[in-house]
Amino acid sequence: MAESELATRLVVFLTEDDRSGHRSLYEALLKLAREQGLAGATVWRGVEGFGAAGIVRTSRFPDAASGLPVMLEVIDTPEKVESFLDALAELAPGTFVTREDVRVSRYSKQA
Repeated sequence: MAESELATRLVVFLTEDDRSGHRSLYEALLKLAREQGLAGATVWRGVEGFGAAGIVRTSRFPDAASGLPVMLEVIDTPEKVESFLDALAELAPGTFVTREDVRVSRYSKQA
């Protein structure tokens, strides 16, 4: 049986249209997570959603599909996630994030 450890799961809510300079914000944040040595990060692209403004973004109408929802998910130690949040606040102030404590288990093949 694998032992579990405490970690923090961070989800950053964005859209495809959010920018950091000439690149998409999610790409900039993914690069930052890698540079900071986080255990891993995943970008999830949504097919439909809305935010605080209430504007529904959808992929159902390809000609009108812009600004689709994107989520960046990171799981690492609480300390590393806090450090990432400090950098995120500078790079993307006002970005909506959630974080929660999770238990992480690693399973390996038994020989």
